[in-house]
Amino acid sequence: MLTNRDRILGGLWGLLIGDALGVPYEFNGPENLPGLEQIEYQPPISFVRSHSGVLPGTWSDDGAQALCLLDSLLSCGKMDINDFASRLLQWYNCGLWAVDNKVFDVGNQTARALIAYSNGKPPYESGNIIPDGKGNGSLMRVLPLALWHKGTDEELVNDAHLQSLVTHGHICNQVCCALYCLWARRLLEGHSISEAYSSAVLGLRKIYSEDSKFYYELEWSIRPDEAPIGKGGGFVVDSLRSARMVLASDNYEQAVKSAIALGDDTDTTAAIAGGLAGIYFGFDNIPNRWYSELRGKEMVYTLIDKLF
Repeated sequence: MLTNRDRILGGLWGLLIGDALGVPYEFNGPENLPGLEQIEYQPPISFVRSHSGVLPGTWSDDGAQALCLLDSLLSCGKMDINDFASRLLQWYNCGLWAVDNKVFDVGNQTARALIAYSNGKPPYESGNIIPDGKGNGSLMRVLPLALWHKGTDEELVNDAHLQSLVTHGHICNQVCCALYCLWARRLLEGHSISEAYSSAVLGLRKIYSEDSKFYYELEWSIRPDEAPIGKGGGFVVDSLRSARMVLASDNYEQAVKSAIALGDDTDTTAAIAGGLAGIYFGFDNIPNRWYSELRGKEMVYTLIDKLF
């Protein structure tokens, strides 16, 4: 029987390791990737890896921003959008929570939003710098909110919306983050992957009133009841569907390797799926070779001590 601690550690390390595992394969189509058995921090010699100057086992913007969120939550004791936005800007400018303090992968929308914030745009508005932007940049980092949160489902949903506003203000991004957080919460409670997802959808439908724009977005843009067919792309709905698809796996390793095998936004898909797979399968199911070779993990220990 997995303990709550096992699941929380699995979720946090599962996100970071999935991200790091996907970094060398980013921007490649699935036809150009090595076979599942060869997907490791260090790809086969014949494979031209992305971010060639980045050492194997290094998490990217996904992991760093997730740690910024966790750090903010633990420091403030609540979801404080001003504090969180400030930490994201420190990451962007100075490499806060980035391995070796080096920022090497920044989404266009995130960069523009943080520049707008640094120029005086309130964090409630900075994420609308691209009004129709529906990238996955807030979904990839939101998991620590679910790992930390002790409030009601509605409070968790509202905080998931809030953290998204800083860089990805579109309502589609907010709803995807809310659904993901409820899904993670149900997994922490011990439900199966499919049961947890169905319960999260039902819970979100109860929270959103049927005449609200949030309910409309859930039903007509995200379409949570449709079969999960994802392509590993950067569109937030596709990222959510890709995670659902690869989580029909037997263990953590299979889930994140299947996420990477989709190609394109490999690190983010593996981070999003890896966090949930880590919760469901538990920390001990994550291959020790990946945990032991993850760079920068020592600085996460202080956050884990505070979290527990």
